[in-house]
Amino acid sequence: MGAPDRWTILRTLQWVQSYFDDKGLPTARLDAEVIIAHVLETERVMLYARFDQPLQPPELAAIKALVARRARREPIAHLVGKKEFWSLDLAVNGDCLIPRPDSETVIEVALERTKDIIVRRIVDVGTGSGCLALALATELPDAHVFALETSAAARQLAIDNTERTGLADRVSVVDSDLLASLPPEARPVDLLVANLPYIPSADLEQLMPDVRYFEPRAALDGGPDGLQLYRRLLDQLGGVLGAPAAVVFEAGPDQVKDLAGLLEAAGLSAVLTHEDGAGRDRVASART
Repeated sequence: MGAPDRWTILRTLQWVQSYFDDKGLPTARLDAEVIIAHVLETERVMLYARFDQPLQPPELAAIKALVARRARREPIAHLVGKKEFWSLDLAVNGDCLIPRPDSETVIEVALERTKDIIVRRIVDVGTGSGCLALALATELPDAHVFALETSAAARQLAIDNTERTGLADRVSVVDSDLLASLPPEARPVDLLVANLPYIPSADLEQLMPDVRYFEPRAALDGGPDGLQLYRRLLDQLGGVLGAPAAVVFEAGPDQVKDLAGLLEAAGLSAVLTHEDGAGRDRVASART
C-alpha cells in the first residue's frame, strides 16, 4: 500500500474499494467504509469529514488485516464483531447466524398479530444471537421473553447480548432443544416466534461463500425440504399456547406457503403469509 505517510482516509478508501471490486465483492464501497470506520473507531459518515487525514502505520496494518479477511469472504459482521438489528447493536461471531434485515419481518408481523392480545409470555425458539427475543422485549415491555437455544456457544452469545442491551432482566436464555425444556413459567405462551434453519440440505453447497464457509451449518440445514425442524416444533405445541396466542415463523420464499400449510394442519387458525421488504414471501403466521 505504499509509504504510510501518503495514505489518507480518502486514498485508503479508494484503494480498498478497488481491491474489493477486483475480488468481485458486491458491496465493495460499503465494506471498505465499514472496515476503515471500525479501525478508526468512528462512524462511517465521519470518514467524509476527514478525507485528508493521514493514517498511521498501526491503523493501516489493522485495515490491511481486515481487508485480507474480507477478501476471503469472511462476513463484515464477523470482522467488526457486531450487527445492527431492529436498531439494537448486537454482538455477533461464528457461533450463530448473523441477524439479517429479512428477519425484522418477524417482528413486524408479531406486533401486528398481537394487537388484541395481552402479551405476558413470549418464546423465541432457536434464538441464536437473541435478535428476535431482544427486539420483541424492546417493543413489548410488559412481557418476559424466553429465548430457547440448544447450542451452548450461541446461548452464551445471546446472554452477552441481553446484557449488552440492558434487557437481561426480561429475557431468559434457556438450554432447550426446540420446546423440549420449556420452563413451566413460560406457559401458556402468548407469542411464539422462530427463525429455525430452513435451507434444504441439497442447497447448502450453493450458498454464498460468506454463508457457506463462515456461518454454522447447524443453523442453516433444515433437512430435505428445509422444514424438518418446523415439523418437530409443531409436534411439540400441545398444551403450550394460550388462547388467544400468535405464532410467527420465518422461512425461505419458496417454503412459506408450505409452512403455512403445516400451521393449518397443526390446528392453528387465521393462517397468513407475509412478504419481507423486498417483496418476497418470508413469514407464515397463525392464531389459536
